[in-house]
Amino acid sequence: MATNKKNSGVPTSWPSTTSEPREWHGETDDAQSRRASLRARGPYEAAIPPFIAKLTLPHLDADTMVEAEDALVGLGRFDGEVGSIAAPFSAILLRSESAASSEIEQLTASAKSIALAELGRGAGQNSRLIVGNVRAMEAAVRMAEDLDASTIIAMQAEILREDQPEHTAHWRTRQVWIGGGFGNSPHNASFVPPHHERVGDLMDDLVEFARRTDLPALPQIAIAHAQFETIHPFPDGNGRTGRALVQAMLRRLGVTNNVTVPVSAGLLRDTRGYFAALTEYRAGNVQPIIQSFSRASSDAIIDGRQLVADLTHVRARWDEATSARTGSAGRRLLDVLQRQPVIDAKLAAHELGIDSRNAQNGIDRLVDDGILTQIGSGSRNRAYEAREVLTALDRFAARARRGR
Repeated sequence: MATNKKNSGVPTSWPSTTSEPREWHGETDDAQSRRASLRARGPYEAAIPPFIAKLTLPHLDADTMVEAEDALVGLGRFDGEVGSIAAPFSAILLRSESAASSEIEQLTASAKSIALAELGRGAGQNSRLIVGNVRAMEAAVRMAEDLDASTIIAMQAEILREDQPEHTAHWRTRQVWIGGGFGNSPHNASFVPPHHERVGDLMDDLVEFARRTDLPALPQIAIAHAQFETIHPFPDGNGRTGRALVQAMLRRLGVTNNVTVPVSAGLLRDTRGYFAALTEYRAGNVQPIIQSFSRASSDAIIDGRQLVADLTHVRARWDEATSARTGSAGRRLLDVLQRQPVIDAKLAAHELGIDSRNAQNGIDRLVDDGILTQIGSGSRNRAYEAREVLTALDRFAARARRGR
């Protein structure tokens, strides 16, 4: 590895991902043309990522380091500011991070659809998968101190347990590829991650790198994420799990202690740059992915502050509008609605520790106050929405989307 003469012993580059020929033994689709079947035969090139656990961070230019340090300070400040507010912003921001991370994978749904899926009401597959990503983010934060291979596997399992349980609970046992390819083969794919026989050792190495405490936090997190996406250890859910790993590392390294900063919303502003930075990482250039995460963190803080301000304004209006007395079910539901903006009597009763009849009375009071609106016109199994919260969440998503 080359070294910088002005910084003796400090590497100037990162080892690039190399490749190896592998024989393709997968089955071809009977419906394929003869020509396509022939193209899908023979050896293909699978990536060989470097082992990184004990590597020294390469020399980074001054602007990149300053940007990373500024973003790190901003993340800590935002975490402290929002964590000191007596409102359920931790759950709100975690849901927002999960939705943005899913949207990077082209999984989109409105805030209302996601909330309905959380309630167990009829929802499309995208909404269910986003709710799975919420569970993965929760697991990432909960298990951050015990970060190891098993906790990463557990994060991915939360994403797919409802729709693809057969792809959970273990590293992948077959070759996967990204983009392109001929039919059911990796030939001509945009990127072919390492053969599955290499995944276990590579993930053990990545966990060792992620658990280090001697590296600048944001560069370490960005590199760990890029290495994870290069290994692609699962059949599906790799992008979302890799971004859940980011949240686990932010919590583990003490950058955040109270809330989930929606870094994925920042990445969503420039997905093309984000994916290009992952490609640069594989070529041995770590600087672009560090810059991508620094800028995404700074953007996430700006958008996160706006979401907090919007929801604080909503809550202030509710306090003025409601006729529910202090301590009543209706008044106590106001806190619940900010983190669960679609609700029914069963959930309200569970959240407040009261029976369903009293919960329904509280809901009815908020309907009269114009805070809740019934969804549909049915008289049984009624659900209600807090439209102002849903609007604030959709506006947050739209702000991230505008940068694309």
